[in-house]
Parts: sequence; C-alpha cells; structure tokens
Amino acid sequence: MTRTLWLLFFVGSALTLGAQTQTRKSDSRFSKRKGKIFLYYGWNRSAYSTSDIYFTGSGYNFKLDNVVAHDRPTHFDPKVYFNPGKITIPQYQYRFGYYLSDKYAISWGFNHMKYVMQPNQTVKITGTINTPEAGSYNGTYQNQDIVVAPDFLQFEHTNGLNYLDFNFDRTETLWVGKKDRLSLNAIGGFGAGILYPKSDVTLFGKRQDKWHLAGFGMSSHIALRFEFLRNMFIQAQFEGGFIDMPDILTTGDFQARARQHFFYTEETVVIGGYLKMFQKK
Repeated sequence: MTRTLWLLFFVGSALTLGAQTQTRKSDSRFSKRKGKIFLYYGWNRSAYSTSDIYFTGSGYNFKLDNVVAHDRPTHFDPKVYFNPGKITIPQYQYRFGYYLSDKYAISWGFNHMKYVMQPNQTVKITGTINTPEAGSYNGTYQNQDIVVAPDFLQFEHTNGLNYLDFNFDRTETLWVGKKDRLSLNAIGGFGAGILYPKSDVTLFGKRQDKWHLAGFGMSSHIALRFEFLRNMFIQAQFEGGFIDMPDILTTGDFQARARQHFFYTEETVVIGGYLKMFQKK
C-alpha cells in the first residue's frame, strides 16, 4: 500500500512539473508560511533493527540476543482506513504544527507503529530461570540457543509502539506551478519524544496488555510535500530513529519488567491542510 502511494505521488509530481509554467518561488503564496497552522493524518510502514531484550522478575533474570521483529500492516480496505470508528486499527500517525517563520515550524505528533516479535525464531539466551510457571524452561543459560515458542514468550507492541514527539522542521519551496496553484516543497527536521506503548506480552503463560510510559525516542526525517487547492497537501516522508524502552511491562507482576533498544525506519504517506488563523493578511 505505502509503496504504491509513494509511486503515485512521485509520478504525479513529475507530470505536474513537466506540464506547468513555473512561477517565481519568492513571489508565491506557498512560500508565505509564517503564522500558518497545519495538521495531517496518514499511514505508515516501519522496519526495526534486531534488539537484545532483557527480562527480570521473581525467579528469573535473562537476556535474549538479536531478537527479530516486524511491523503488522492492516490489509488495505477503505472501510477500515477511511472509517473514523476504526481509526486505531491500521498503522497511522497524525501531527499538528505551527510555522514560526516562512521556513521553520514546530509540531507535535502521535506516531502509531506496531512491533511484533517473530515467533519461533532461534536466539541466544543468557541468564537464569527458576520459577514454577516456566516449567521445562527453568535452568541456567550461557549464550545457548533457544527457540522462542509461544509457550515461552510472545512479545508485541501492537496497540501500539506509540511515539509521541515534538519536531522542529525547515521547509524549502522547490517548485511553484502555473498561476501559483500548485507547489512542491522539501522538508527536513528532527524530533524527540516519549514511548507510551500498550505492550501485549505473554511470558511463561502469564499475560499483560496495559498502557505504560516505557521510554523515549529520537528521530530525523525528510519529506516531499505537494500542495494543491490553496490549503491542502499530500506528503511522502521517510524517517529514521532510535528507541530506548527501559521499563516495559511484561506479566503484570510488580517486579516483572523488560527492557530493549533498537533503531527503526518508517515510510509515511499523509494528507493534510493549513489553517490561517494566526497569519497576517
């Protein structure tokens, strides 16, 4: 889905560039951004580096090395993706921002990714397990192979891997179309924020699925924004970042925690618009 939208966006932009007579960028209304408020909503695909995951609790303390995980995209269905009542089902994001000047903006956003540990993978385990719930998994391990089967561990941030961040961006107008009706802009910036996942974890048959402030993240991004109909835009964005979660809930027991950190990349396509309430005439 995301790759198709990216392709349509770039092909449409290229066709528009070839079909229009260019207006001077400095004279364009699209370059006058100071005081504008913007908001957008869209969908994402994400990928994650491998991660060492540490588990601690009553009777166990162990580490799993280089755990593989993937996102979980929802099959495209207009009745889901464009249904306000099902807005939290796909991987999505929204953002609200303000232009401090014609080029610089600040914004706040909610990035709803999904992180799913690949089941039945073989990883290295180091540490000790000594608890009745663990059964045959009890023992002392030193960099040994173990199959992460469902009766051992199921580990997801699927509702979701929620990254709430503040961004600082710079926007440059690349091209303005005939009669100042269309515009193509490049955006780059960076951000930082908190991770507030609803982690779905089952360890030794004990499960929890609660919202919890688990850590923080840092990210940077580049984007192309195609503006049309005076105050509307479509934006394609690529983002990369680092996530550190030292306080992940696991079984629901008071002492039970996990921790991990990893890198991620994300592709996003959004649709949005501008409001002019603070812009000078």
